Amino acid sequence: MNALAPETLVSRLRQWRLWVYAALALLLGVLVVQAAHKVMAEVSYAAVVAAVRTTPWTALLLSVLATALSYLALTYYDRSALAYAGARLPQRVVAKTAFIAYALSNTIGLGVLTGGAVRMRLYGAAGLEAGLISRAIVFNAFGFGLGVVVVGAAALVWGAGTVQTVFGAPPGLLRGLAVVVLLAAGAFIGFCRFGGVQPVFRGVSIRLPSASLASQQLLISAVDVVAAAAALWFLLPSGAIPFPAFVGFFALAIALGVISHVPAGLGVFEAVMLLALGQHVPAEQLAGALVLYRVIYHLLPLALAVLMLAGTEWQRGAATPVVKAASALSPLLLSAFTWVVGVVLLVSGVTPATDDATELLSRFMPLPVVEAAHFLGSIAGLALLFVARGMFLRLDAAWWAGLGLALVSLVLCLPKGIAVSEAALLLVLAGSLALSRKHFNRRAALFAQAFTWGWLAAVAAVVVAVTALLFFAYRDVDYANQVWWQFEFDGHAPRSLRALVAVCLITLVVALGQLLRRPRGTLVKPDAGALDQASRIVRAQPVAGAGLVMMGDKSLMVSESQRTFIMFGRRGRSWVGLYDPVGPVAEWPELVWRFVEQAREAGGRAAFYQVRPEGLPVYLDAGLRVYKLGECALVDLPGFSLQGKQRANLRHGVARAQREGLSFEVLEPAAVASGFDELQVISDAWLGKHQTAEKAFSLGAFRRDYVLRQPVAVVRQGGRMVAFATLLCTDQRLEASVDLMRQLPDAPRSAMDFLFAQLILHFQAQGYQRFNLGMVPLSGMAQHPLAPNWHRLGRLLFNHGENFYNFQGLRAFKEKFDPVWEPRYLASPGGFAPFFILADVAALIAGGLRRVITK
Repeated sequence: MNALAPETLVSRLRQWRLWVYAALALLLGVLVVQAAHKVMAEVSYAAVVAAVRTTPWTALLLSVLATALSYLALTYYDRSALAYAGARLPQRVVAKTAFIAYALSNTIGLGVLTGGAVRMRLYGAAGLEAGLISRAIVFNAFGFGLGVVVVGAAALVWGAGTVQTVFGAPPGLLRGLAVVVLLAAGAFIGFCRFGGVQPVFRGVSIRLPSASLASQQLLISAVDVVAAAAALWFLLPSGAIPFPAFVGFFALAIALGVISHVPAGLGVFEAVMLLALGQHVPAEQLAGALVLYRVIYHLLPLALAVLMLAGTEWQRGAATPVVKAASALSPLLLSAFTWVVGVVLLVSGVTPATDDATELLSRFMPLPVVEAAHFLGSIAGLALLFVARGMFLRLDAAWWAGLGLALVSLVLCLPKGIAVSEAALLLVLAGSLALSRKHFNRRAALFAQAFTWGWLAAVAAVVVAVTALLFFAYRDVDYANQVWWQFEFDGHAPRSLRALVAVCLITLVVALGQLLRRPRGTLVKPDAGALDQASRIVRAQPVAGAGLVMMGDKSLMVSESQRTFIMFGRRGRSWVGLYDPVGPVAEWPELVWRFVEQAREAGGRAAFYQVRPEGLPVYLDAGLRVYKLGECALVDLPGFSLQGKQRANLRHGVARAQREGLSFEVLEPAAVASGFDELQVISDAWLGKHQTAEKAFSLGAFRRDYVLRQPVAVVRQGGRMVAFATLLCTDQRLEASVDLMRQLPDAPRSAMDFLFAQLILHFQAQGYQRFNLGMVPLSGMAQHPLAPNWHRLGRLLFNHGENFYNFQGLRAFKEKFDPVWEPRYLASPGGFAPFFILADVAALIAGGLRRVITK
């Protein structure tokens, strides 16, 4: 039998994965439809409301306590993950970060992304490196998955007799499978006693945690899952189903909800529980319990997290980095909370008020006020769904709109149905917004930014769900044309129907407006005037590499103040900013947001190439993820010297170059023109020897207009130029760097060492603080066995990719100067986007994908 080629195998695996996802999506869809049909057929809205209202206070209190225990256990997830990764942080920082991260991810889903962003911000502010935080996130996910499986298996051992009625399998078989899972978990913990790095498959190894840490993590996971299950179980009728069997069903529902990638497993979790427990718990009581569970376990922690972040605004005197980072997360949580409040208002708009509230309103409130309050409350709920995106984008207009809508809706709560619970949520939202005003500093119109199709689809899904809820709540009402025009205190169905039609029409108008939205103007390369302006900005800031803007091959996005710009290239769908924004740091966030939004509006993907660690929060706030590219070598100029044992090799190389008659000189831009022809000869000879062409984007090219704008360092031998380097520096005299570095084929081998040593001494004498030797790609990738796949791939290429690039040789050359190594990152969307973006970056540098291969 012939073996499959690797590329064929990969292609088939991708096809199978798509088929598996499609089958899983179909299965989950069938479950949701069946559960919805069951509820619609067997349960009435009034019965569900009655079940909610008759739930004992003791059950509610026990559910809240179980929720508190579950979230307490969740905080220890992070503690174990950080311990495994070898990091230590104060428990108060870990607990606060974990609570906020889980409150957000448990409510809106996408835990690795939303919770990951929170951890990146807060743990990063506490001093942890991005790669270390990524490893902790991966360990968290593994620990949660293992805990769900083990707890589900343990519950199956005790409750197989109850569970078999759903699965149709003999209890003995179910217990046997559960015991196998538990034995496997025990074997894993036993295997952890060996510790260290252990091989798993050929070429794949992992570093096992200690047996005590593995046991601790399993115990934490068990406490979390069991407590979360108890939070729902306490809300069910007493004795309806044994707790062990219930935990098994709960673990299955949680697992399917996570796999579905539906935010918070909404619909999937409920469908599994309704189908699994239908024979044990009356449908209306189960539906009521699920509603209360969502409020207690999901909505309540999110509200507390919002209040916690709002409280940090009062800590004016304790502005530690972690407090500042936590405070900066306010827009993200307020966006999620605003979305939830908007959904609550829409649900309120399509459901009837209680009889007691209707009676009070009929006695003390005019009917037109009640009708208007109900109608406007639904419109406000829809508006909050759109405002939530503006809050995520930190728009000033979104803050004003959100605060105004919250206050107006708060006033409307009384006449629309004495909605006390809505009023409490709106008070939290309004108060938190009032305290977080400073974080919404982007001055732009709310609808000036295009809504993504994902956001519009989410709004449409909410509207569809609310429509289904309306028909469920009023399915006993006979439809007639006259229903539209019934205005009575107890005319709940006509009132809800009118509000829903208005909501649907507004949603349709906004969607059509986005569809017909004109794209922004086409991008053009900067002209001479724009380059002169960019040159002035570059000279006024400290980063030397920004001088690459003078190549003129990149487009520019300039801030409103004309003091900051982003230089970027565009290829295919990739919009790639080179380095961080150039200019005052205070203007970076707004410019990054504009760049991301414009790329997204044009159907592209925004990214930033070779960004520094201090700028990472800006990109995380804009919804991007960070991936390490390598490390940049920075020579500390005040402390540099050729003396001492450590610099012996470099010192001997300089002495040898001087014996060979080499001399060093820096030509200022005005003097470069007279020697340009000699420089041209060196450049052509260097290109010919290496059989390569000029590069672009992140590298300069030997062009007369570009070279004549910069100082040039030259090495002469007997009066003849044999090597040169074009220099990048600014008026701030903080950082200097080189761009083009070329030499004649017959130049002495010591020429480049001599050139760099003399350049470092030259800029040291000029008062500069650091000399940038440039980035070594894929250098400094994490060696930890639990390192993300990105680091594993980078380390593999760095160690074995000599045929593609001299990674190790380049690092060895720069190590001669004893530099400080500072990481450089790619900020981009997640998934497969980084690979496509880096391919486009390579094409931008080489002048096309064809030249990437042919040089």
